[in-house]
Amino acid sequence: MSDSPLVFVLAAKDDPQLALLNSIPHVTGKAVAEFAPKAQEAAVIFHWSGSRDLLRSVFLAGPHVRWVHSRAAGLDNLLFPELVDSDVPLTNGTGVFSASLGEFALAAILYFAKDFHRMTRNQQAGRWEQFDVEEIAGRTVGIVGYGDIGRAVATRVHAMGMRVLALKRHAPDLADPLIDLFFKPAELEDMLSLCDYVVVAAPLTPETRHMISTAALAAMKSSAVLINVGRGPVVDQPVLVRALIAKKIRGAALDVFEHEPIPPGDPIWKLENVFISPHCADHTKDWLNDAMHFFLKQYDRFRNDEPLANIVQKHLGY
Repeated sequence: MSDSPLVFVLAAKDDPQLALLNSIPHVTGKAVAEFAPKAQEAAVIFHWSGSRDLLRSVFLAGPHVRWVHSRAAGLDNLLFPELVDSDVPLTNGTGVFSASLGEFALAAILYFAKDFHRMTRNQQAGRWEQFDVEEIAGRTVGIVGYGDIGRAVATRVHAMGMRVLALKRHAPDLADPLIDLFFKPAELEDMLSLCDYVVVAAPLTPETRHMISTAALAAMKSSAVLINVGRGPVVDQPVLVRALIAKKIRGAALDVFEHEPIPPGDPIWKLENVFISPHCADHTKDWLNDAMHFFLKQYDRFRNDEPLANIVQKHLGY
């Protein structure tokens, strides 16, 4: 492998984070034609932004590409057959944003337990109204999808004295000090029936699309809260809205949605028992720099023939 493999960066040329790539050879663009003159030389594709069609076109135009990296952790909008079926490794940004998402999940739990919405409403009305709040210690959190984000959630809620359950395709062989009990996907409803808070952190795959729908919501306690920090379509949003309107569950805190941005007039905007984050729970002031620094570490591994981190199981989609 050459000392400095050429990287095709799918991004706008004026993106400020691109300055961090000045030490390595790269070509930046948002159209296939911008990469064509160097197509035979490219060894790496870095998908910083842009569509799946652009990524596919650039990938097919680069016969010697040996590694593809995605800035994002979620890959449901990027995978295409030629990449999935190839021997080219795909890596992603798993872990870069997990801490902030774990904090958001904890904040959402506290939002409902302490009824911050009611406090804010009373403050705005100038109303002095005392009421009882809940402690979260001893309450049960169920995590749907126990990957890196799920572990970030578990770390924080476990530290608060909460009981933690987790749904995972394959439970670990060794005991996990953060998790009281593991459940398999077929046992989803059994787990949900035990939870005061449910945190969805699963990737979007054909198996997880609308995993949280009528049966799952019916299995939840009427006092339970649903929190989604994974992918929007894992939750059947129209079914969730109906359950929230009917008070089948206590509430929901959502960072992701089936359709983004949420269209004007969508009934979810007006629900008092919903806390909405516009898909920015992981947007810390340094999140883009962190994503770029992670790629540069990966690039050093690639250049030095060292194992890459975050290799995706492409056929599974995560």
